[in-house]
Amino acid sequence: MKVKIMGAAMEVGRSGFLVNSNNTNFLLDYGVLLRRRGMAPSYPLHIKPKDIDAIILSHAHLDHSGNIPSLFISGHNSVYATPPTLELSKLLLDDMLKLERNFCLFGSNEINAMMRNSKIIEYNKKTTINDLTFELKYSGHVIGGSTIVVESENKRLFYTGDINPSGSRLLHGADLDLDKVDVLITESTYSQTEQTPREESENGLIKFANEVIERKGTLFVPAFSVERSQEIACVFQKHNFKHPIFMDGMALKVNKIISKYPTYLREPTIFTNTLKNIIQIRNNKDREDAIKNPCVIISPAGMLVGGNAIYYLHKLAFNSKNGIALVSYQGDGTQGKKLLDTGKLSLQTEEVNVEAEVKQLEFSGHGDRNALLDVIKKIKGNPTVLAIHGDAKSCATFANEINEKFGLKSYAPKLGEIFTF
Repeated sequence: MKVKIMGAAMEVGRSGFLVNSNNTNFLLDYGVLLRRRGMAPSYPLHIKPKDIDAIILSHAHLDHSGNIPSLFISGHNSVYATPPTLELSKLLLDDMLKLERNFCLFGSNEINAMMRNSKIIEYNKKTTINDLTFELKYSGHVIGGSTIVVESENKRLFYTGDINPSGSRLLHGADLDLDKVDVLITESTYSQTEQTPREESENGLIKFANEVIERKGTLFVPAFSVERSQEIACVFQKHNFKHPIFMDGMALKVNKIISKYPTYLREPTIFTNTLKNIIQIRNNKDREDAIKNPCVIISPAGMLVGGNAIYYLHKLAFNSKNGIALVSYQGDGTQGKKLLDTGKLSLQTEEVNVEAEVKQLEFSGHGDRNALLDVIKKIKGNPTVLAIHGDAKSCATFANEINEKFGLKSYAPKLGEIFTF
C-alpha cells in the first residue's frame, strides 16, 4: 500500500490522502483551506478524476469536503459517507459557493453531481472495491463524522480525520475498537494544548450568561453553524437555564438535519427538548425584537466573520451590560481573533473599542494533547505514525513525542510525499 499526502501537511486545512494498492486508489477527504474573505482558498494537490476509484469522506467540514465537487467537472466518482455527512456537506458547499463564488473551482452543477453519485455508508460496515476494503468508525467530532480504516493484503491503515475520544453533549466519544494497525494518520490540531475540562467550560458559560442577564444585558454567543451552535444550546438545556435562548442563521437548517438522525446522538431527548425551547430568529424584525430584553442569542459566524454576527456586534458590542462568549476557534486575521487580542473590532473603515464583556470558553470538537496521546496508546500493533492537520510546530513536536513515549516510528510528512508500507 502507498499513501500520498495531498494536503494537511503541517497545516490545518485542505485535507486529502490518496491510498493506493495495486491498481486501486481511494481518496480520503479532499478539502479546502479557507482564508479571509476576499482571499482565494488553498486547495489540495490536483488529481485526475479518472485515477480515483472511490472518494471516502470523513465528515462534512469544508477543510475535508470543500474541494470534492471539483472532481465532478470532467469525471464521475462515487463519494462514500454517512447520511448526516452527505446532507451537511451539501449545505456547507452551497453556502461556500454563495460566499466564495469567485474563487471556487466548481459550481452548483458539480455539487449536485457529487450528491447524485454519493453512496450511503453506515459505521462498521466493510466495503470492498477492487483491491481495497474500507470501514467507517464513529469519530466523536461532528454528527456523522468518521474515522476511516483501509485494508489490503493484510495491511491496515487508520486515518483519524478529526477525532474527539471524549465526545460532547451531543455525541458519544470516538470508537477505537480496532484490530492491529500498520499505519496511523493522526490529526495534530491540539496536540500541544491541554483544553479546559468540559464541565468547567459549561459551568463558566452558564455563570457568564446569568451574570449578563442579571444586569439586564444580552449575551451574544457567536458559534459555528454545524454542531457548535447545537452543542451550546444543549448545554443551556442540560443546566436548566431559565432565560430565553434565541438561535439565528444557518444553524437552524442544521437543526433540521440533525433531528433526522437521533441514533447518531448521545442523548437524543436532550436535543429534542433543546429544539422545543429555543426561539428561532427568521428575519430582521425577529432580531430587533430579540435584543429588546435580556436573553442569550446563538448565531454564526463563529469567528465573527460575516453571517448575522455583524448585526449583533453593531447592536450589542458597545454597551457594558452585554456580553460576548467566544466558544469557537478564532483563526488568525479574523474579527474574533482581533477582539480577543485587542478588545477592538474593525467595523466599516475604523477600529472601535468594545464595551461589552468578552470571555473565551473552550468547547472544541477535537481531542486535546492528552486525548490524542490516549488514542495512540490504545492503537494495537506497531504502526508508523504520520502527524498531520496541525501547524508545522505541532505536527513535528507531536511526532517526536509519539516516538519518545511509545517507541513508534513517527514523523510529520511533507506535501506530496509518498509513504509505502
